[in-house]
Amino acid sequence: MSEQVHATRFEDLPAELPVFPLSGVLLLPRGRLPLNIFEPRYLAMTKDALAPPRLIGMIQPTDSANERDADATPELYRIGCAGRVIAFSETEDGRFLVTLTGVARFEIDGELPMRSGYRRVKPRWDRFRSDLVSDEAAIDRKALFRSLKPYFDARGLKADWDQVDKTGDERLVAMLSMICPFAPPEKQALLEAKDLPARADILRGLLEMALATPPEAPAAELRKH
Repeated sequence: MSEQVHATRFEDLPAELPVFPLSGVLLLPRGRLPLNIFEPRYLAMTKDALAPPRLIGMIQPTDSANERDADATPELYRIGCAGRVIAFSETEDGRFLVTLTGVARFEIDGELPMRSGYRRVKPRWDRFRSDLVSDEAAIDRKALFRSLKPYFDARGLKADWDQVDKTGDERLVAMLSMICPFAPPEKQALLEAKDLPARADILRGLLEMALATPPEAPAAELRKH
């Protein structure tokens, strides 16, 4: 059976959405993304987003250099993914620790005036109505693993392969797409893939391209999510 994300109905998706521009950070439907929030504008955004429908739009700036300038308003990619706040805590030093679950992708239809320093957009959801149910299309899992295992070996990455083998196709592709240290345009290509098989093909291609280049990312562990 198809799984609905938090029983979200298409007609309940909002007409306004706060956005959090972060270069190299990817959220996909049904993926989980932890965030450590400390900038005043994004602390304000998170407080506002705790009211229903508790959605924050994750999106990449097209120029990551401008993203770090608090006074800059970098151009954004046109497509992002909205995530629902499913976990929230506040640290003693005033930071927010938040976990988002991806709900649906959106296309920016226009930008709204800032609120408390953070950006808001008018999202268009129509193209991504199907994101609200899990994608059960088949992928070439064997081909993906033929690229994945050498990629991990080449970079000294560790994985619990028994758990990886038990992970469903959609969850596996989403997890790998989100955690692998691909460049921002490559992350965007994964986000904009039309369906699960297309995303798996792009992922496999990126893994194979990475195998031809020297590793740059530090070793990490792939754990069960």
